[in-house]
Amino acid sequence: MADLQDDLCPATEVGRVDGAPPGAEPCPAEAAVVPPETGRPVSDPDDDPLTRAHAVLAAHPVADGCSGLPRALGRLPWYDLDLGESAVDADVPRLHKGRVGAVFWSLHLPEGVHGDRAVGATLEQLDLAKGVVAAHDEGLRPARTAGQVADARNCGRVAVLLGPAGAAALGDSLGILRSLHTLGLCALTLTGTSWADTDGLTRFGEEVVREMNRIGVIADLSYASDRTVRRVLTVSRAPVLFSRSAARALRPHPANLPDELLAEVGEAGGLCLVPLSAEQTGPTVRDVADHLDHVRTLAGPECVGLSGTYDTGGAHPQELDDTSCYPRLIAELLRRGWDESEVALLTWGNVQRVLRGAEFSARAAQQRRPPSTATIAHLDG
Repeated sequence: MADLQDDLCPATEVGRVDGAPPGAEPCPAEAAVVPPETGRPVSDPDDDPLTRAHAVLAAHPVADGCSGLPRALGRLPWYDLDLGESAVDADVPRLHKGRVGAVFWSLHLPEGVHGDRAVGATLEQLDLAKGVVAAHDEGLRPARTAGQVADARNCGRVAVLLGPAGAAALGDSLGILRSLHTLGLCALTLTGTSWADTDGLTRFGEEVVREMNRIGVIADLSYASDRTVRRVLTVSRAPVLFSRSAARALRPHPANLPDELLAEVGEAGGLCLVPLSAEQTGPTVRDVADHLDHVRTLAGPECVGLSGTYDTGGAHPQELDDTSCYPRLIAELLRRGWDESEVALLTWGNVQRVLRGAEFSARAAQQRRPPSTATIAHLDG
């Protein structure tokens, strides 16, 4: 069995905007996001906020942290995302209109699906998602690294990252984790299993996190218990994200984070992706902006991002009905005095940082440890 400990650099040093961890290879040039005129505004401050929002998003498009499109498409007998599809919120024309440059496609399963059924259902969603991207290659492009995301944007395509999937998809097997990653899985939600529950991570759960670091799968901690969150922040050597979490102080919800955890996430270099969800953030654009303000204040501008949660079945705030509406939210932030540099981090730069951090950690870990042969029976039995 592989060594259960490693001595990689702490997560706070990995994937930061200001550099890579010690000994890591330099960030590929194509992964860096450089504004058209470095150090200069990309919009005219005399323009109205919506016009400015379109200009900023043209330079720094939205990296959307959660879309339920695969499951939504699985219910339709026929669809065309290129021409436009009224049955969903995120067809290609609306993605382009909303200046979306990248999107995570959630592979979460219905409640009560566990064991072999969860593994099989996740494989089916992966197959469906990859088929959808291949069939719409004029508008979409598969990606899993910061460089591939930037390449897709440069080619005028929307980068599609597969995940997060639910932890049940592993079937308590690190071999299945590696196989899912080989098939394109980028992120895994650590909740709802015997090794990641209200009591935190078990020994096997900690080994899952280490193996995720080794292969480059990002830990998603939305809906995880506070104990699990804190233990993952300690164990993980790569940045973590919360695919759909807002501020609990503003709106109580199981996926929203209390202020003390938001501060800890900021200290650890994690990323809280605030959902455009009426249930989690409120019924108006201003409510969403309030959450973004709150998370930015507590975690820092480098640790806040956006999660559309479109096509997940939930209601959205007024004026944010589908992915074409992102400029309205950015206009509200500009009215509130957000700097363009902060908006650029919110929409694009922070997700790129986390992707780079996962790559750096994986390179370092692969030099130090082989694939883990740990089993849940051995560690938690």
